This record gives sequence, C-alpha cells and structure tokens, in this order.
Amino acid sequence: MSEFWLISAPGDKTNLQAWERMNTVTSKSNLSSNSKFHIPDLKVGTLDALVGLSDELGKLDTFAESVIKKIVQYIGEVMEDSKDKVQENLLANGGRKDKMKCLKIDLISYLTRFEWDMAKYPIKQPLKNISEALAKQVTQIEADLKTRSAAYNNIKGNLQSLEKKTVGNLLTRTLADIVHKEDFVLNSEYLITLLVVVPKSSYVQWQKTYESLSDMVVPRSTKMIAEDAEGGLFTVTLFRKVMDDFKAKARENRFMVREFYFDEKELKCEKEELMKLASDKKQQYGPLLRWLKVNFSEAFVAWIHVKALRVFVESVLRYGLPVNFQAMLLQPNRKSVKRLRDVLNVAFKHLDEVAAASIMDPGIDIPGLQLSNQEYYPYVYFKIDLSLLDGS
Repeated sequence: MSEFWLISAPGDKTNLQAWERMNTVTSKSNLSSNSKFHIPDLKVGTLDALVGLSDELGKLDTFAESVIKKIVQYIGEVMEDSKDKVQENLLANGGRKDKMKCLKIDLISYLTRFEWDMAKYPIKQPLKNISEALAKQVTQIEADLKTRSAAYNNIKGNLQSLEKKTVGNLLTRTLADIVHKEDFVLNSEYLITLLVVVPKSSYVQWQKTYESLSDMVVPRSTKMIAEDAEGGLFTVTLFRKVMDDFKAKARENRFMVREFYFDEKELKCEKEELMKLASDKKQQYGPLLRWLKVNFSEAFVAWIHVKALRVFVESVLRYGLPVNFQAMLLQPNRKSVKRLRDVLNVAFKHLDEVAAASIMDPGIDIPGLQLSNQEYYPYVYFKIDLSLLDGS
C-alpha cells in the first residue's frame, strides 16, 4: 500500500510505553510496518508564530503535492511510448552519509529512512525561514516546469501537426514525400500537370475517359504516382486554358483534382522543417527528462521536509513545551486500516478523550474543532499518499 501515516505522540515515559504497546500489537497482527521518523531539534519561536505557520505549512503541503503530481504527469507525457517505465524515474536523493547524498533511492526507502537535510535547510534558523526557503524552492521548480514544458510542447505540437499531414488519404495528406519534379511539366506557358485522386474501382474508367474529359488533354500523359487503400494519385497534363473545364468534368465522374502546384522550394522547406523539428525534439528529450528526474527528487524531498515541519509544529502546539515528542511513520496494511485506527485510538486516547470518543462514536461533536472529525485524532496525524505518483 502506497499510503503512509506520519503520526506523533508525546515522548515521555508513559507515552513511550504506549508506543511499545502499539508497535507490539501492529507487528504481531501485521497491521502496519512502522519506523521512527527522525525530526531534529528545530527552533520553536513564539506560540503566535507557530499558529500562523501551521496554516502556511498546510497550504505549502498542498502546493508541493500538486507540483510533484504535475512533474509525474509530465514525465508520463514526455516518455510517451514508455509510460510503463515512469515509476523507474521517480527516485529521491538518499543516503545518510555525505558521500551517499548523490545516490538515488526509491521513495519508500527515502521515507522510512528519512533524515533532515542540514545543509539545505539549516536548523539554526527560525522555522518561518525554513518554510519560506521550501516554498521558494517549490515555486521555482513549478515556474521552471511551466517554461520548459511550454518550449517542449511547442516543438512536439508543431511536429505532430506536420506528421499528421503525412497520414490520411491522398485527398488530404501532404504530397511532399510523394511527388517528384519529373512527374510534372514545369515552366510552360501553355501546359500544366494536374494531380487527380481516382477511386480504386474507377481505375479502368479513368484510363478510358481522362483524355476526353475536356479538349486539349495531352494523350497518354497519365501515370499513377501513389496509391493508398482507397485509391490512386494520377498525373495528367493538359492546356492551361481548359483546366477549369477539365476539373468540373472530372468531378462529375468522381475524379477529384487536388489543388496542388509543384514548388520545389516549398516542398524542400516542408521536408526540412519536419526533419528539424524531429531533431529538436530528440535533442531536447534527454536534457528535459534529466531535469524532470532531478527536480522531481528535489520537490519530493522538499515535500517530505514540509511534512516533517508540520509534525513538529503541530506536536508543539498540541503537546506543549518543552519539545518532547516521538514521530513515527506507519505503512498500513491495506486490509487492516480500520483495525489499525482502533489500535492507535486505544493506545493514545488518553491524549484527547473527547476526540477519541468522537472517533468511536461519530455522533459526538467536538466543540470549537474546525477540522473534519475523520481527520482529527488524539495523536498528531498527517497522511503521505504516494499513490498520487502513479502518473495516472
């Protein structure tokens, strides 16, 4: 199950015994996999500042999660035919030692072995400064993602629109890759070569009648230069002055004249544009995917630090000073979520008897509580949902 519960309870002797009981019960009954979540000694500041920061961190949590989701979604779009390999690219910078910081590890390992990045987010500074640094970092990643994705999407969109012209039937598709100079009478004051789409069932009729559709058609001037499932593309040469008459008679016989005039320079430009866009897309793909992988990791790491900050702030607000709480990361067994909630409720109900009672009996209101009952527990609780990274 890719859902985790980040919880905390006071770290005094009574509650440490509650932790032990909870750990014993959950492991024996296989309700969840638990690991300690290490949060360093951060600077507390004033109570007023903590209350304001609690709201800010809630918004930042939601924002960081949305940016991560956008990156994952875009990795899927960029990888196109290899969407099944997206998950392989979702890694985080990990490792407890400095020399391992550059190693990429899977997200669950990063979570279960979380260690605060002291270099990036120094703990000597006020909590608000750390929160602002995280917000600035995630905001910058989102802005860069918009810029980079817009540039790549522009190339990709232009390429797709040109590629679309190379598919479809002979009436609509580009002819740049089909026609050749020698198929046409060019630079003639009197003669012109037209291209006519003839249904397969009418090939014989075309051969028999094209010379008599109008006056002044050059005999034996037709040749099929391309064919698809529906019909063939034929050339025919005639005098310019009968062109309109020929087109009208051809249409009456269900032979469709393509509005096409051979322009070598224009056709060459179209081919070169297609090749250039394909080349540009290929050249940008590698650097873009690398940037997405690196910045997914950066955003994910920032997001988990936001979660850690939220646990710290809420624990101090809930349990008071001096700072003494234990944070724990639980990975619930999918089939045992309700049972795990009950076990946690029993273990920590003494922290908030009213909240605990309301969980057991949803009919009880908690006076003054702004949160939804379902998300308020006697212990501090935040959910980390990795299913949002499935790229769906």
